[in-house]
Amino acid sequence: MKRPDTRQATIARTTKETQITATVNLDGTGAYDVTTGIGFLDHMLEQLARHSLIDISLEAKGDLHIDFHHTAEDTGIVLGQAVAKALGDKVGITRYADVSLPMDETLTRVAIDVSGRPYLIWNVTFSRPKVGEMDTELFREWFQAFAQNAGITLHIQNVYGENNHHIAETCYKGLARALRKAIEVDPRQGARVPSTKGTLAG
Repeated sequence: MKRPDTRQATIARTTKETQITATVNLDGTGAYDVTTGIGFLDHMLEQLARHSLIDISLEAKGDLHIDFHHTAEDTGIVLGQAVAKALGDKVGITRYADVSLPMDETLTRVAIDVSGRPYLIWNVTFSRPKVGEMDTELFREWFQAFAQNAGITLHIQNVYGENNHHIAETCYKGLARALRKAIEVDPRQGARVPSTKGTLAG
């Protein structure tokens, strides 16, 4: 196995509900150019880029006149697919990582396994139906779509918190910090995949 020279990928997805294009560079600087038409989701994806050091360019056009569900979910799908494509066969990555992410009165724990086996544990509740104009129930939909399409096992637990904005933001920042570590190239791994099976394809 050989590690790719560049860990970059672009995914374009068009349905009757959304048209989305995303480009990622896993070895970037956290640069971002995000437009979804949902202000709070833009803010969260910008946080994801900045704190993971993954460059993210994403443009989404969706049926926002209906509601935000399709656009929120489909951005998770496309961004997850882009990350999976950029990772390739996952040669040399660290694979596992976890973080406890504080933000004022809020603490959220995120643990990740870049395993090729998608799974989401979501232990997060909100006390309000919306943050900004975004339905809080859509955060789980986004993380489910991202985990499924990136091929990662993802556990998110909000330990405590009162401010719904802070709770949502710690989920995204926690994912960013854990993902940054998990996809980092471990020089001790060399050209190996971190699994005794010899593959992280699922």
